[in-house]
Amino acid sequence: MLEKPAETAVPLHDLLARRWSPRALVDRAVEPEKLLALLEAGRWAASSNNGQPWAFIVADKSDQAAYDAMLSCLMDGNQSWAFLAPVLMLTFVEPIWRGQDRANVKAMHDVGMATAMMSIQAEALGLRTHHMGGIHRDKIRETYAVPPTFEPVSAIAIGYQGDEALLPEEKDRAREANPRTRKPLEEIVFAGKFGTPATRT
Repeated sequence: MLEKPAETAVPLHDLLARRWSPRALVDRAVEPEKLLALLEAGRWAASSNNGQPWAFIVADKSDQAAYDAMLSCLMDGNQSWAFLAPVLMLTFVEPIWRGQDRANVKAMHDVGMATAMMSIQAEALGLRTHHMGGIHRDKIRETYAVPPTFEPVSAIAIGYQGDEALLPEEKDRAREANPRTRKPLEEIVFAGKFGTPATRT
């Protein structure tokens, strides 16, 4: 099984350093208590004014019809590998403050906080997550009768990591082996004004 620990500038907690987004997930059921722990981690994420502007829909292969319906909401490039995952999840954002006629400009940030918490909880339980932006938003709206106050954001594949040979398409097997990279800190952390690297980085 492929491991790709991050080459960090300073030591990080092992859960953070080891987290990555494999596509090769084995067709092994995720225990209900583990899935519940992921959702609970998301529920307790921080949010602006405790607005909690998120919602999630989950499907697993114990209900194949529900699973297939969710899989069909992914773009083809994601369906090519995500069908291996035992659990799929859709994420949603409520971009307007509930009961108010004004935008919650922090809402997308807060949904990101919730799904990040889920990812770290997954790592702690021996699971992997792969977040996907390639979804059919209109189809999701129709399939799940999404209220107009919510917007589809992303999908997440959840499961146990397997060998990259599981992937049926060569392009996905090649992407699995690609090294993990990130911009250096001096390109993203500034001091004084935007674009001026912070000396401590």
